[in-house]
Amino acid sequence: MPTDPVCGMYVPDTADIYAEQDGERLYFCSRSCLVNFTSPEREAYRLRIKLALAWPLALAVLLITYLNTGLPYRDYVLLALSIPVQFYSGLGFYDGAYHAIRQKTGNMDLLISIGTLTAFTFSVFVTIFPSAIPGSEVYFDASTFIITLILTGNYIENITKSRANKAAGKLMAMLPETVHLVGDGSEPVDVPASTLKPGDVILVRPGEILAVDGTIAEGNSEIDQSMLTGESEPVLMGPGSIVSSGTRNLNGAIKVKTERAGKDSTVSQIYQLIQKAASGRAKVQRIADAFSAVFVPIVLVASIVTFIFWYLYLSSTGYGLPLEIAVLAFVSVVVVACPCAIGLAGPITLLISSKVSSEKGIVVKNASSLDRISKLTMAVFDKTGTLTEPEPVVVSVKPEPGHTESEILGLGASVEANSNHPVARSIVSAAARLGIQAVEARSVVERPGVGISGLVSGKSVTVSRAKHAENSSVEISVDQVLWGSITLSYILRPTSAPAIKALRNMGVKTVMITGDSREEASRIASELGIEDFHWEILPGEKSEIIKSYQEKGEYVAFTGDGINDSIALETADVGIAMGSGTDIARESGDLILLSNDLRHVVYSKVIGDKTIRKIRQNIGWAIGYNSVLIPVAAGIPVPFLGLGIYSFLPILSALAMGLSSTSVVLNSMALRRKLLAEFSRLDRAFPGY
Repeated sequence: MPTDPVCGMYVPDTADIYAEQDGERLYFCSRSCLVNFTSPEREAYRLRIKLALAWPLALAVLLITYLNTGLPYRDYVLLALSIPVQFYSGLGFYDGAYHAIRQKTGNMDLLISIGTLTAFTFSVFVTIFPSAIPGSEVYFDASTFIITLILTGNYIENITKSRANKAAGKLMAMLPETVHLVGDGSEPVDVPASTLKPGDVILVRPGEILAVDGTIAEGNSEIDQSMLTGESEPVLMGPGSIVSSGTRNLNGAIKVKTERAGKDSTVSQIYQLIQKAASGRAKVQRIADAFSAVFVPIVLVASIVTFIFWYLYLSSTGYGLPLEIAVLAFVSVVVVACPCAIGLAGPITLLISSKVSSEKGIVVKNASSLDRISKLTMAVFDKTGTLTEPEPVVVSVKPEPGHTESEILGLGASVEANSNHPVARSIVSAAARLGIQAVEARSVVERPGVGISGLVSGKSVTVSRAKHAENSSVEISVDQVLWGSITLSYILRPTSAPAIKALRNMGVKTVMITGDSREEASRIASELGIEDFHWEILPGEKSEIIKSYQEKGEYVAFTGDGINDSIALETADVGIAMGSGTDIARESGDLILLSNDLRHVVYSKVIGDKTIRKIRQNIGWAIGYNSVLIPVAAGIPVPFLGLGIYSFLPILSALAMGLSSTSVVLNSMALRRKLLAEFSRLDRAFPGY
């Protein structure tokens, strides 16, 4: 049976609420889920309006209920304040409940509708007929606050797809709107990139981003492919080399023959993959829905049977007021079994969990990701900028006899100050940290893939580069005489090794994916103790690797920091974006690590485990507590206390409902203490962690 891609509820393929996407028909349990899927921004706006109305009114109801009992016509004031929350803000729940009944199943919407409408209707009855049940209280606060809290949770979940759409939009915005079209022997003409077709030749000047996929027809240059590979080391390309949209031409003019443009280009395909991954990812059905499928029918059957029994029994025995007693018995059963505590179980726990997460520098963008990370069996990491620092660092300076390290680093920094190359930035930064003053270089010439040269204090200084198996080295020559060399390498983030070790200790497998060479990947994996790693991987391939693990039954979390990681972040069961990553990576992730501290991947796993366990405890307690009291409300005490018990049993039932909700809140409040205790234990177990 198909599942609703928004809430995870099972929906028969005969349902009349559906949408077509990429030739596939998707079914929805309610119109609100359909709108949430097709127009998340519109649904988010509607939820904001509902919440803007619900929160002030719910707070007012709460304050009047508990602080101002002497207010004239108090119950009528509460009724007036509750109606907009109940029938405007809560309208979507009734729609979902209606469709759940039509599909002959149960969901949270049905639970919320029964619980809040029962409390509301009972309160209206007591307000209009105060003498019908002497001493009874109204419970408008319960109905309004349940609707408001759960709407807040729905709003948080709703913005996930909106963020994925924004991430994809930012990716497309990177591409230039105009390109320099080269005609037959004429000067280049600026034309809209959208008009390009296969076979067109465009001129790409230094510093410009390529708008198409194609082949270099003329010129040589270094191409920054970090958007695709995540690696900051540029690649020297010339005639015949294949280039992709979204990459940047660094230092040479090239002419590119278009092969794929528009929707067929690499960037457009990535855009489509992000959207497909964001909307098509299997949603974990809410825990409460699993219980409600059984619990709701039991409550309804029990309340109806109770009504019928007492009405027929009292009518047959000649006892007065059979209808009134039967109605009170029905209300008692429904109220005592009111699923308000079940509705609170998730939002209250997630509220506390989110507060602890934010204190640890972890932003939980998608609350449902906590359920997925609690099932985590595999953690996949990008290398550059995630496990390692984003750019190489100078690890050694080796001067030739007669020269000094400061002299070599100073000459290198003087010339490299004119370059945007990652190696150049690292050399300049190293010199600055050591207080070495760079001298202004003149007549600077940068040769892609070869090096850079210029005049420094009247001397011709050349920095030439050579790629080695495990690092990058540059040689400094003055007037064509070698003066020394500088070695650079990517270094691990300080928390990478202890985080990997902690995950393995928790039974989570670790994997590394990188666009770098096998030798560099092997070096980093060896230092971290990662046995499973993949090298020279492109963005689409990252997501395919993740899918292959998922097909084997693994629950996969992917941690990355770049645009090239966006597809993988969306494809994984849990996407974790580093705080230093690009805007697109952060938009695509379910969780964001603000401090780039990989220990927080471990903390996220702990938060997910304990949060979901606490929600399950709350739901189990709420259902167990209320279910035990259903027979009491149905009439078990009558042989001992008489039918007069029904003059106050509805009040006791409502009190029991309140106690059930209170127990859920108190149990949730213990979550913070448990999380902090586990964080402390981890800190002690892994020195330097």
